[in-house]
Amino acid sequence: MKRILIVEDDKTLASGLCRALKNQETEAISAENLHTAKECLYNGDVALVILDVNLPDGNGFDFLPYVKNEYGIPVIMLTANDLESDIVAGLEAGADDYITKPFSLAVLRARVNTQLRKTTDRKIANRFVSDKFIFDFERMEFSVDGVMVELSKTEQKLLRILTDNAGITLSRDKLVDRIWTDGAEYVDENALSVTVKRLRDKLNAKDSIKTVYGIGYMWVKNNEN
Repeated sequence: MKRILIVEDDKTLASGLCRALKNQETEAISAENLHTAKECLYNGDVALVILDVNLPDGNGFDFLPYVKNEYGIPVIMLTANDLESDIVAGLEAGADDYITKPFSLAVLRARVNTQLRKTTDRKIANRFVSDKFIFDFERMEFSVDGVMVELSKTEQKLLRILTDNAGITLSRDKLVDRIWTDGAEYVDENALSVTVKRLRDKLNAKDSIKTVYGIGYMWVKNNEN
């Protein structure tokens, strides 16, 4: 289920858009100001933002770089500002699309679907967002509840393998083979256990990194806790 965040201070319009964009594959939530929008982005796995320009606590153009830099997700500007200079400013600031009011719901749905398809095709696998965790493997930035955590290269490898296979039990042998790929003939049998413990402690992830006794380890999906 892909989540769309609609940042719009007109409650009637926001509610209508949420209903119009909801289907079997997507859900839509709304925020009437930038403060709430930040909370929604932090707390939810948002795939796309529909962003108004004129908001009670700021300007959508100023918020746009924050969304792109921090979350790397598509943003569609949806605004009454229909001057060519506004459209150019929005696109140059990083907007993936720009729709002016009034607009056709059919056109909006089509453009939303286009951006969601691009999201699927992009290398989003470099980023993992779930609950209190945000892991950006490309930038090597890892945070828990908004606090940055330093991980060693080995811990990063283990975390990447576990999150890429969330919900799947990975055997100790498979993990050792994939983490220690430097051709070393011998790896201490306790190396994996030590790495798992350090990773759990650093991420406060006792409930997320599950030991499957006699087999190996698994990153637990939120709905399996």
